[in-house]
Amino acid sequence: MLVVIGSFVNAFGPGAVVLCTVVAVVPLVGVLFVVRWIDRWEPEPRWVLGFALFWGAGVAVGISLFVDLLVQIAVGASGRAEYTEALSVAIQAPFVEELAKGLGVLLLVWIARKSLDGPVDGLVYAAVTAAGFAFTENILYFGEALTEGGAGGLGATFVLRGLFSPFAHVMFTACTGIVLGFGVTRTRGAGILGYFAIGLAVAIALHALWNGALLVVTDFFGYYFLVQVPLFAFAIGIVVWLRRAEQRATVASLQEYAEAGWFADGEVVMLGTAAGRRAAARWARTLPSEKRLAMRRFIRHATRLALVRQRLLAGRGTADTVAAERALLASVTRDRAVMLAPPAA
Repeated sequence: MLVVIGSFVNAFGPGAVVLCTVVAVVPLVGVLFVVRWIDRWEPEPRWVLGFALFWGAGVAVGISLFVDLLVQIAVGASGRAEYTEALSVAIQAPFVEELAKGLGVLLLVWIARKSLDGPVDGLVYAAVTAAGFAFTENILYFGEALTEGGAGGLGATFVLRGLFSPFAHVMFTACTGIVLGFGVTRTRGAGILGYFAIGLAVAIALHALWNGALLVVTDFFGYYFLVQVPLFAFAIGIVVWLRRAEQRATVASLQEYAEAGWFADGEVVMLGTAAGRRAAARWARTLPSEKRLAMRRFIRHATRLALVRQRLLAGRGTADTVAAERALLASVTRDRAVMLAPPAA
């Protein structure tokens, strides 16, 4: 990360880098806000999200810049002028960048395996990684625009990258994350590499389509509505479908516990729907702080319990999973007792 920042300072100057960093924060915040909405149902650990952001903003960008430097040196030494900017944009960039980002998501599958429970989690990991990558890449493009075109060039580039297409990298890398998320529910060990290869191939193809179309379609607005808008609309549909599937799975799992007497039917409705959780949050705000915190824990523990149940039903349970189920059942029982305890005399 420090090497990347140093190269930017050397190329544009410290003042320009600071300005471009501030400007690049705007789309980053917007993207992370959307990711937070996606992740609200079962929030991921902060350290995992921090790792993903760091990998995208530092490691993945560093890998991409290093490979690009090696390619430029090799092309210059060979004298092969046929390696054009078009090949770099449509082939090299999609392959190298998606591989660099995807490796970070794959690494999280191994080091944060207990937190990754399905495609929504994979999507979140990939989206944060891609957001970090886009942030640093934007600093680079903004710096080049400022150097070559002044404030006007910076403003135009910000509109194109920060307002018109802030989710581009997120959409590409999300393919890798979603497929990996499906993979962890179906296989273990090295088998996940096959899912990684499939997701990565889709991400590279989508990235190549995005970049390649810009080389063919000369009218930007035609390109925007022909390529970017349909892809973005499709991505929104996928996200909504995945979130609803996650909610349905939560209801199904908690209903099994309700039939065994661990939850009331009304609690299943409250915990398994967004409307029910909002109503619970409104009610909790009228309670003392201890009971309000107990409600938050109740929702969090119940959601985690549903995910553990899904893992057991899928045959991916271990002795640790069974122990986690028992601990979570004890936790929701304690949380409920705190919420419903009569006021102290």
